[in-house]
Amino acid sequence: MVRQLMRIGEVSERTGLSLRTIRHYEEVGIIGPTSRSEGGFRLYTEAEVRRLAVVRRMRPLGFCLEDVRSLLGVLERLPSTDRAASGTDIQAHDELVATLRKFWQETDARCEGLRQELAKAEDFASSLHGHLARLAEASAAPGGKR
Repeated sequence: MVRQLMRIGEVSERTGLSLRTIRHYEEVGIIGPTSRSEGGFRLYTEAEVRRLAVVRRMRPLGFCLEDVRSLLGVLERLPSTDRAASGTDIQAHDELVATLRKFWQETDARCEGLRQELAKAEDFASSLHGHLARLAEASAAPGGKR
């Protein structure tokens, strides 16, 4: 199967990340181009797009770059099922699964924190809406000021 190579602009469109952000992730070792064209353009495969999709989803949760690297490493080393691949060290597999479970628990906790913050923000927005509604009612009432 021939793998399709994409320039950085297409990767940017597919991931919603800016060219600058993709280059930054390359500089810090999160991803890198698979190769370069004869003209020196960065070329990426679907694997890099998947890595960037994970990074993009971790960003709003406030994970640091070291966490991103760690999770990407775990995801790359784990098979797509819970079974260890034949010939794989069972202990190493179990450690990867344990690390993945810790990331899941941390992600879940951070999501809960964001839900709580969102509830506070929505409550605040609602209070402002209520305040504006009361002002509109007062100015619409007979003798109300505008």
